[in-house]
Amino acid sequence: MPELEAVENHYSHGRLVEAIRAGVGQLGKTPDSVSVDDLAPVDEFHIGGRMATESFLDQLDLSPDDHVLDVGCGLGGASRFAAQRYGCRVTGIDLTDDYVRAGEALCRWVGLNSVISLDRGDATATPYPAGTFDRSFMLHVGMNIENKELLAMELFRVLRPGGRLGVYDIMRMGDGELRFPVPWATSRAESRVSSPATYRGTLEAAGFRVVAEADRSEFALDFFDQLRANGNGGGSSPLGLHILMGDSALEKVGNMIDNVKEGRVAPYEIIVEKP
Repeated sequence: MPELEAVENHYSHGRLVEAIRAGVGQLGKTPDSVSVDDLAPVDEFHIGGRMATESFLDQLDLSPDDHVLDVGCGLGGASRFAAQRYGCRVTGIDLTDDYVRAGEALCRWVGLNSVISLDRGDATATPYPAGTFDRSFMLHVGMNIENKELLAMELFRVLRPGGRLGVYDIMRMGDGELRFPVPWATSRAESRVSSPATYRGTLEAAGFRVVAEADRSEFALDFFDQLRANGNGGGSSPLGLHILMGDSALEKVGNMIDNVKEGRVAPYEIIVEKP
């Protein structure tokens, strides 16, 4: 499908493992000695990075008995954090083969490949049987998915009754044209940003019950100040989002910051449960 190809092409890198290995070396470490925390600056590709992941996943009440689905897992950073912090088993799925293959390598590096599996696939049509997962989460994924109704129905299907889903996406908050490129899209053609009301409506229509919501704009602006201060978006640190975004990293981050500051979009959390 042209839409899926455009999204994968936007994120594909080609030499991700080599680039991350080089950054690890600059930290004075090797694949045998690097930790989940060391990798966090590059493998948690969403506003707030590790800080956002921790506060977000804490709301899902994860336990060692849970099998968790990481939707749009990317390099699997949140999957590795969840497996290490909460002791759960995690399955990740992502459209970009480049990310999945690199993520598998990183799981081997930190010794979590026995409890994490990463699959290439479409989140709106997963290969998993109904009721497979106890919990599910997605971090900055829906901005590339047009059919959010199909996505919500699929996530409802694969969760067991009583299961909880967390969504942390960039959502449309106000009028005005977005500035591109941004981290999730080179141009308007790949961007499928929707409002919290649209997310809420599609999740409820699928059968979910909303239990919590939060606008994370202020948190995001604080994070952006830190990001600019340490140069993590532009390449001054060995491991950072510049590895994923390439030469246009500063422009993408700058446009994203402007879009949030000017009220067009905001990172937003929605937590739902399957009755």
